[in-house]
Amino acid sequence: MIEIREATAAHRDAAIAVWHACGLTRPWNDPSRDFARALAFPGSIVLIAERDAEPVGTAMAGFDGHRGWVYYLGVVPAHRRQGIARELLRACERWLADRGCPKAELMVREGNPDAQVYERLGWEAQPVRVYAHWLDKKDS
Repeated sequence: MIEIREATAAHRDAAIAVWHACGLTRPWNDPSRDFARALAFPGSIVLIAERDAEPVGTAMAGFDGHRGWVYYLGVVPAHRRQGIARELLRACERWLADRGCPKAELMVREGNPDAQVYERLGWEAQPVRVYAHWLDKKDS
């Protein structure tokens, strides 16, 4: 049986281990800082999926007052195709809806073959392009 709970600071290492196992981390993002910022901000949550007290999945959700976002949704490979991602995504949707969020979005990196799960779960690809600008680095 899967139990989904709100992560606390004590879940940091377990959540980051799931992120690494799922290939969700990138060299330019410090996962410890991402986790800490999410826990410190009242408009976000990190969820942990556990089976027999073993962390097997995570998701992060945030709401800025306009749109909701889902990040770091991942299930450890050995536990995939058991509905855990669906449960995590639905838990994010409920959390966002409870805060009055009208629409949730998520970003998927190009070339991610596991992204097909989102369409099976009723999410639609959107005709948008995402741009980024690093605010914590000096402009050259």
